[in-house]
Amino acid sequence: MLKPSDMIIDNKSIGSKYLLVEVRPKYEYVDNRRTDKVAGYGYTIVLPEKHFEKLIVRIDGPKLMDTPDGYVDVGFDKLELYIYWYQGQYAVGARAAGIYPLVDRKA
Repeated sequence: MLKPSDMIIDNKSIGSKYLLVEVRPKYEYVDNRRTDKVAGYGYTIVLPEKHFEKLIVRIDGPKLMDTPDGYVDVGFDKLELYIYWYQGQYAVGARAAGIYPLVDRKA
């Protein structure tokens, strides 16, 4: 039986502009308990095309960017959106292989 958690959402559904506002460590869990080992980082982005909703994009491995002073326009390598069950309802999650700042190409 196909479950909602098996579905992958098209990235176009969140718009094409991503503003990085925060970076926080994501810890490894063993037996449902958090350890002190950092497994990756959560990059909180704001989606201007979706009423400035926030979405956390998880990237495993070392920190690739720091929390900006304000916000930074960013892009992602291999951004993937998915549905998961959280506190009695469905939620949208995101993961990627990499993140990079977008530069003003007019300069």
